[in-house]
Amino acid sequence: MSLLLPQSIDGIETRFAPDHPIAALADFYRAFNERDLEAMARHWAHHAETSMSNPLGGIRRGWPEIRAVYERIFHGAARVRVMFHDYTLHESADSFLAVGRERGTLIRGNAQLELAIRTTRLYRRIDGVWRQFHHHGSFDDPALFEAYREALA
Repeated sequence: MSLLLPQSIDGIETRFAPDHPIAALADFYRAFNERDLEAMARHWAHHAETSMSNPLGGIRRGWPEIRAVYERIFHGAARVRVMFHDYTLHESADSFLAVGRERGTLIRGNAQLELAIRTTRLYRRIDGVWRQFHHHGSFDDPALFEAYREALA
């Protein structure tokens, strides 16, 4: 019997075996929401082909460039929390693709933004462990993206 997938993933999911895709996604959201750069480093593949494409950081290749984007988010004055929802998983033997949306909040001082981001994450099984190999995120609303960018500046 397979487990029902959660409606949203924010990093607190624990009922999935470590080799389940949901466990890998939960690891990412836990690291992100806790602003844990070392956990994030363990989560990503450390290959030159690893990539991230998002409006804040543009296209970044390799863990050192990707890490710089997370450092900017984690060490800034704004606090960002997100959860993954409205998603589908597409699995094969040694990879899976998670396609969905993120919603969350950005708080900086007295200002708060409600975030809505389209998100795709590609994972590969490397040495028996799921590692994120690619991420693409984009905002539907250009004004929301501009407010997000300014809040993280």
